[in-house]
Parts: sequence; structure tokens; C-alpha cells
Amino acid sequence: RKSFLSVNFTSQRPPCHQCNQYHFCNCSAENLLQVPIVPADVLLLDVSFNQIELIEEEDLSICTEMKTLKLQNNNLKWIHEEAFNSQRYLEVLDMSFNRLEHISPSWFYKLNSLKHLNLLGNLYTTIGSDPLFQFAGNLRTLKFGNPALKQVRSNVFSGLSCLDEMMFLGSNLSSYKMGSFKMPQPIRTVSLSLYDLFQESPKLVSKILQDVSHPETSLTIRDVLLNTNDSMQPFKEVKHLGITRLTIHNFSTTDEGVTSLLKVMDGSPLSYLGLEDMTLRGIGRWEKARKTHYERLQTIFIQNAKIEEFYSFSSLFPLAFLLLNFQKLSLINSTFFVLPCVTTFLLIKIQYLDFSQNLLSDLTMRETLCYGLGIMVHLNTLNVSYNSLKSLQLMSKLVTRLRKLTFLDISHNDFRRMPQKCDWPESLRFLNLSATKLYRATPCLPVSLTSLDLSENDLTVFHLSLPNLVELNLSGNRFLHFPDGGRFPRVNVLLVQRNTLNVFNKSDLMSFKHLQYLEAGLNNFVCSCEFVTFFKGDVDHLVTLRDGHDNYVCDSPFPLRGQTVDSAQLSVFECHMIPAVSILCSMIVLALVLVGVTCHKLHVLWYLKMTAAWLRAKRKPAVHRARENLRYDAFVSYSQRDAEWVEEILVPKLESAQPPFALCLHERDFRPGRWIVDNIIDSIEKSHRTLFVLSQHFVTSEWCRYELDFSHFRIVDEHNDSAVLILLEPIAKQTIPKRFCKLRKIMNSKTYLEWPQEEERREEFWSNLQAALKREDS
Repeated sequence: RKSFLSVNFTSQRPPCHQCNQYHFCNCSAENLLQVPIVPADVLLLDVSFNQIELIEEEDLSICTEMKTLKLQNNNLKWIHEEAFNSQRYLEVLDMSFNRLEHISPSWFYKLNSLKHLNLLGNLYTTIGSDPLFQFAGNLRTLKFGNPALKQVRSNVFSGLSCLDEMMFLGSNLSSYKMGSFKMPQPIRTVSLSLYDLFQESPKLVSKILQDVSHPETSLTIRDVLLNTNDSMQPFKEVKHLGITRLTIHNFSTTDEGVTSLLKVMDGSPLSYLGLEDMTLRGIGRWEKARKTHYERLQTIFIQNAKIEEFYSFSSLFPLAFLLLNFQKLSLINSTFFVLPCVTTFLLIKIQYLDFSQNLLSDLTMRETLCYGLGIMVHLNTLNVSYNSLKSLQLMSKLVTRLRKLTFLDISHNDFRRMPQKCDWPESLRFLNLSATKLYRATPCLPVSLTSLDLSENDLTVFHLSLPNLVELNLSGNRFLHFPDGGRFPRVNVLLVQRNTLNVFNKSDLMSFKHLQYLEAGLNNFVCSCEFVTFFKGDVDHLVTLRDGHDNYVCDSPFPLRGQTVDSAQLSVFECHMIPAVSILCSMIVLALVLVGVTCHKLHVLWYLKMTAAWLRAKRKPAVHRARENLRYDAFVSYSQRDAEWVEEILVPKLESAQPPFALCLHERDFRPGRWIVDNIIDSIEKSHRTLFVLSQHFVTSEWCRYELDFSHFRIVDEHNDSAVLILLEPIAKQTIPKRFCKLRKIMNSKTYLEWPQEEERREEFWSNLQAALKREDS
């Protein structure tokens, strides 16, 4: 739900348009000059990387629920003393890298919930004297200082009792009041960026280190030069006050500096030493280092070490004494290419060894692992990823005597080929062979593995049986078919995304007896009906898709390409082609049969043929018929039930008259073998008149209706008076069926003759009838 504020458009403050339903307003990097107007219920407001110079009292007054406020990287010069008074729930406040020349204690007066505060990189030159954070008693993280800072006075941490993390930048500090950084309880993590102060003002640095050092503190010293003996003297405070974890980050040193540091820290309780982004300027002449003792040092972490005169550098052997009690050693991305075997003999207690991102080759790895003698009997974890190793068989031989080796990471090397047989320690459980350009997996893999990573290779098949495997990663290969779960009876997690799989089904998943988690997205799925139905209905009941449904996208058929399998819609004909076609064909056949039966029962074909003749007759142009073309005086249309009257009374009377009338009767004169409708049309056209014998039987006869219709066409088309009506018995017009509409019209427009029941009137009837049938030219 988005919240919106009614805005007075005359206000100079712009609104923030990037507010979402989670009450997060992101107005970062929009060139704002003022704090924007935001909803009252905003919880997180980010206005960093703008051009804001000041914060007025009312700018944030309505935001009483806010928990995070990011103001870093603006041009802040001034903040009203009560600007943050409404922020009683504010937990995170970042005002770093602005232009504040003064830090006011009143800003924090009402910030009782504040936990994380960042004041780095401003322009204030002095801090302290006035208690700054006495009302922010819950503060856990504090970052402050800048290159312009000159003085640190007392009371800096007054009111703070449980600070967990402190970061201080004081590269140009000239005055420090002893005890300013002292806390009632030790700060858990301290980071100091003092640059050249170790060289120029070691006593000032010693004061700071004395205040922040404690056995429970993890100390990081950043951005320093440690070139001389004097620059190393402040580390005495680190040793005397019992620091156990020390990291030096982004520093440069010389042979003299290393020797001096080792001497100063001699007998130190250090258990962890981290050297990151280190530049060594020298050739490794540290002979005096052998006389120092570091009995508690267990972990050295060296990352991104740069040796300027690399090819003149002698060796790390002078530091071998440090390795006597080691349990963890990391030399990462440090242009390290060999650890002499004689040094390896000192790594008796080592449990964790990380030589990743170096220059190790097969040859130098032999020396580093002392030719596979298994000297490091306690080694549990070995990481030699991102090196230049080429022989997997050699690597297996070098570690086969490491009887406690459990985790081996040899990923991102250049093995390419896997031999048929390898020797591995029986203790090996986790093996990472990802991105090693392998194109075939062989029985070289140890059966003791519980976790195997073969991702980002060129594998197309994987037919090995690994009965103890619990997690298998085959992502980023070229598998066309789903792995056979019968070969991995204990696999719980399977990753096969980014392959060329077309489909997987229920039987594929059921073959894994214990499979719970699957990642199989980003493959070339063919969205067939079976796969889509299975994916939508069954897959979530069988496994948990850790990569989510959105990564399962159709590659084919083409109309579905790019759609997620969940949203794919297939028609009934696509999913059930044979049944659908069978049903459709059956329905068509059934419909045809029904139509055929209906046509047969209702004589539809006959009616169609008759209708065609009827239309043909209707469209036939009217022509004047010459006398020689008229064969009959009258065509007699009557119902078969009235045939007795017609044949015994009408016909004899008219055909015996003087002169006689030529009558056309269907029973007598229709041409045998010819279709009856054609006979009717032909007879009507060859007759001078059409004589209709009307009765109740007539109006119920379909044939009589057609004869009437054809006669009516003749009347209308030729504008003649060819119809003669004889009413054999009285017929009420309302009883005439609607289909005899033309009979109604003729009876309304023409005079008809009624057959008299009285004998004496019949002579008149015959006389009138003969007159009606008589041709005009006779």
C-alpha cells in the first residue's frame, strides 16, 4: 500500500515519488536541494548522493515512525538543533561524507533508539569536550573521523556503555586526549585508519591503541605505512594489552619493517593475524625473525599480497617458525607459487590450508604438499582453487595420505581430463571440482563423498554410482537427460540448473529416494502437455524448488517460448490429440448419420431437388406461348382422394363436350420415368389453364401445394389469368394452413366455381366452367 501526503504545491520542497508498499522511500541521486516531502508512515528514507545543504526543523517532523535515515554524500553544512527530535524510533543514521564543520550533541538528544551512527568524512576539526552521545545509550556502531580532524578531546564516549563496533579515521590527527576512546566495557571490533601517523607520531598512535586494545577486541589497522622500527613501536601496546585478533589492511612495509614488527610482537598472545592488501618492498631478508616466538598464533590469513621485487624475493622460510602451532593458514591471491617441503614439515598441527588464487602448478604443488608424504596429519580442509593445476591424478596422489582430509576444493583449475582410477583418502567427504573443464566423469571419484560439486564443466552424462552422496551439483554442464537417482540413493539436494535438459517427470524424481531440494531452472524445457501438467500439479508435492518457479521457462514450442512453465496454457487438442480427434471424428460421423437418417425420413433430398426445380421455374423468363405450344386446355390439379369425382364426373363431362377439352391428368398424362416435379412444371407450361379442384383433401396435400405454387409463378411472371378454381366443398379460409398462403391470395383475388349439390344448378356450373376453360382464339 502506498501512502501519499497532501502537498501544498506552493512549497519549494519536492515530493519523493519512489515510495513503495514497504514504507521505503528511495530518493537517492536525484539532484535534490532539500529533504523531499515523504509519507508520514515512512520507515526507511534514502536521500543520499544529492545536493542537500541544510535540514530544517520541520523537514522530518511528520516522520515519527522512521527507523533508517540515509543522508550520506550530500553537501550538508547545517542541521537545525531540533531536526531529529521527532525520531524517537530511529535506529540507523548515516551522515557521512558531507560538509559538517560541527557535531552538535543536541542532534542526538531524543535519539534513544539509535544503534548505528556514521559521521565519517565531514569537515569537523575537533571532537570531544562536550558529551556527544550521552543520550544515545543504545548505540552499537559508531563511525567517525575525517582527514580534517585535528583534535580528539575527552568525553567523546561519555554516556555510551555497550559499543560493539568503532571505526575511526584520523590521518592528520595532531592531538589526542588520553582516555578519550576508553570504554567501561571493551569494544568488540575496532578499525583505525591512521595513515602516516605510525611514521610521524607513533606516541599519539600508542595512546589510541592503549585505549582501544583489549583481549576481547578484534583490532583492524587500515591504510598505514610500516617501514621503520619507529613505526612498529605502537604495536607494543597491542601486545601488552593482550590483543588476540589483529588485521592489518592496505599497508606497505619493507624487510626492516617486517623484522621490527616480528620483534616487537615477540611473545604476543595473538591467535589470529590477518594481512590484507599488503605490499612487500624488499627481498625477504628476515633472518632475525627466527629468534621470535609466537606460541599462541593459530591462524594466518594473507590475501592480495604484492611483492614488488618478486623474482628477487628469497623465500618465506624465515617465517617458518610461525607455523609450529598453526591450525589455519590462508595465502589467497598473493602470487604464491611454492611452499618448500622443509617448511611443510613444520605444519604438523595445521587443520585448514587455503592456497587459492595463486600461481601453483603441478610441479610446485608436489613441493608444497611434500610429494604426498602426508606430513600434515591433522589437515581437515584444503583449498587450492583458482590455480594452474592440470593433473587430477597427481592431485589425488598428493592428498591420499592425508588421513583426516575431509574437504578438498580444487575448482577453477585446468584438469580437462579425469583418469579412470585415482587414490583418495577414505576420510574425504566434500570435493569441489567445479569449472575444471572436465568433459567426462569416471570411477576416479571417491565413493566416500557426501558432497560433490561438478558444476560449470562440459559433462554430458554421469553414470557413476556414489552410494554416500547427499548433495550433488551438476549445474552449468550439457546434460540432456535427468540423472538416474538409483545411482545416488542418499542424495538429498540436487542442482542441475543451466544445462540443456528438455524435461523431467515424476519417475525421474521418484528414482531419488531421499530427494528434498531441487534446483533445475534455466534449462531448455520443452513445455509438452505431460511436463506442464506434472510441473503444475505434482512437482511441489515431491520436492522443494530452491531456485523458485520463475527460473523454469519454456524454450519450446515457439508460441510458449519465454513463458514460465507455471503460466503455460496448452489446448485440449495439443494435450489430448488422439482422444480429441477420435471424439471429433466420432461426432462428425454421428452427425452425418443423423443428417442422413433425417434426410431419408423427411425426404430432404427430394425436397432439395424439388426446390431447385422450383427456383429454376421461378427464374425462367416469361415468354409468350404460341397456341401451337399449348397441348392441353387445362392441367387438372386435385387431391388423390378426390380422384373419383375428377375421373368419373369432371373428365368425362369436359372431354365429351363440343368442342372437347384436352385435359392433363397426372395419372394419365405424366411421362413415365421422368421426375414428378419436372412433369408438373412441363404440364403446367403446356396447358392453357390450370384447374384446381379444391377440397379439404387438397389443402392437406403437399403435391397440390407445389402445383399451386408453380401455377402462381406463372400468374405473376406472365401476368395471365391461367388459374381456375373449383370449390368441391366449402372451405373456411381460416382453416387453410399457412403454407397455402398462395391459395389464400388466389381465392381473395379470383372468382371460383362452387360444385352445386342441387342437380338443377349443375348445368349452369358446367357452362361457366367451359367458358372459363375456353381459349380466347377458339
